[in-house]
Amino acid sequence: MDNQRNLILAVVLSAALLFGWDFAMNRLYPQPDKTLDAPVATAGAEIPADDADPAINSRARSRDGGLTNADDIALEAKDLAVELKAPDRVKIDAPEVAGSINPVGARIDDVTLKTHRQSVEKNSGPVQLFSPAGTPAQQFAQFGWVGEGIKLPDAKTPWQTSGGPLAPGSPVTLTWDNGEGQTFRTVFSIDDRYMFTAEQTMANTSSAPVVAQPYAFLNRTSKTASQDTWNVQSGPIGQFGGSVNFSYDYDDLDESRQVTPEGKAGWIGFTDIYWLSALVPQVGVATTTDFRALGKQDYRADMIYEPVTVAAGKQVTRTTRLFAGAKESDVLDAYEDQGIGNFGLSIDWGWFRWFEKPIFWLLKELFHLVGNFGVAIMLLTVIIRGLMFPVAQKGFASMAQMRAVQPKMKALQDRYKDDKVKLQEEMSKLYRDEKINPLSGCLPIFVQIPVFFALYKTLLLSIEMRHQPFVLWIKDLSAPDPAHLLNLFGLLDFTVPGFLAIGPLALLLGVTMWLTFRLNPSAMDPVQQQIFSIMPWVMMFVMAPFAAGLLLYWITSNVLSVAQQQYLYSKHPQLKAQADKDKADKARAAERGKLEG
Repeated sequence: MDNQRNLILAVVLSAALLFGWDFAMNRLYPQPDKTLDAPVATAGAEIPADDADPAINSRARSRDGGLTNADDIALEAKDLAVELKAPDRVKIDAPEVAGSINPVGARIDDVTLKTHRQSVEKNSGPVQLFSPAGTPAQQFAQFGWVGEGIKLPDAKTPWQTSGGPLAPGSPVTLTWDNGEGQTFRTVFSIDDRYMFTAEQTMANTSSAPVVAQPYAFLNRTSKTASQDTWNVQSGPIGQFGGSVNFSYDYDDLDESRQVTPEGKAGWIGFTDIYWLSALVPQVGVATTTDFRALGKQDYRADMIYEPVTVAAGKQVTRTTRLFAGAKESDVLDAYEDQGIGNFGLSIDWGWFRWFEKPIFWLLKELFHLVGNFGVAIMLLTVIIRGLMFPVAQKGFASMAQMRAVQPKMKALQDRYKDDKVKLQEEMSKLYRDEKINPLSGCLPIFVQIPVFFALYKTLLLSIEMRHQPFVLWIKDLSAPDPAHLLNLFGLLDFTVPGFLAIGPLALLLGVTMWLTFRLNPSAMDPVQQQIFSIMPWVMMFVMAPFAAGLLLYWITSNVLSVAQQQYLYSKHPQLKAQADKDKADKARAAERGKLEG
């Protein structure tokens, strides 16, 4: 079996699965979007919600997430300019996070990520992850208490604040006295990355015991959600029963209105392709958790602790952590090491994570070495091809053996052409006698597919790749090539249709695939030959929408294939001779066809 043909087949199979399945799923199950603020109820009670409109949830989303409607974007800027100027807000100023806390309702509702830009443009400003209630991009965390027979703070309660700005080692305290003998206190702290901690305390100074439940919830709109596809989760997420649950999306919440995952919750929240907001309950304390659709593109993840009886003169404290930040693999893994189960798997690595993580680690190490992710991808390709060289060499050796026994195989086919069973027996005997494994040439297929998937998911999911430039016009290796041939690389003022958006990288991919194909012995079957001769140009169109870094990988791989095949041909001259003979035969057949025509 032809080694390079196997490589092309591996690309075709992988691309068909990734591209075709994604297309089919998006056609069959179009994805949705949502906004609001509702009061919390006692555990198990129904929370009021407006009527959900699933159709509105099908609006287009961007790959990274964020508002896509121009009116919403303008209104968001206007609302933030008003909301965030309130004088009683408490500033947040941590190494990775900026923003403010709203003392009304004890909400963390203003979070920007200092080290992540909104777009590839350097002046685009930091990512605004949390926005106040009522804004088009609303997303916030609220902490409080619920119960009966006791006056409790609610979403409109103004808490007294002390301390600030919130920073590592500099907590902020919110206090509220109900005037009936109970004092409520919430102490917010933050680490040097993305983890907030809320210590909720109720002190009972009355003469009788009281019962109440601390709670925390995350409220967000799906207007800012990233694209949700079959292989990348966007929407509800959490660890339940010891494993991460990727089962639900916003459509599911619209349909069910409330979803309660089975199993004890280790954490619960919402994810986008690059961002995560999640609540982590206090260890050893029972909680009730669920996801709810509130209507008008708004959703909530609830976490309510079990009821607590606080005796007269006593107090109770519950500690909840809030992650609000970027899904940086090392950071998530570090929190997992600190006891948050499966937190690193909030990145939806999928089936091949056993293979993806080593590739991702190696890619980051190469990046630290050379300082350019594009160059790191090329070096990674060299390493992978080097590791696979023995496999390729074995495939070529198998091809050489198969060529050597072609006359014997032809004789058997002629002798037993009317007895298929006997032919198979004699062919198997021939393979045993000649020590040939006819399947050995297929091995590169099975090696290439996990490599392709691993790099695909690494480039797709890893925020470390986001906005990483290569050279010249390629400013983001995790995004498609922005230059297109049909508009002369942007010189002509028109948008190229998606299926014709062929950039320089896609063209190079087609050319290098064609070159590798030209080096191979021609297929015995003319129809097969025709199929593989057009395959590079088909793949050029199929691969054009993929991440530029992925195309860079395959271009580099193809160039290395050319060099590798030239070397292996020198080791197996019978293959080179056969390739030349096939080409000469093909040229003569073509010439004969012209003369006969």
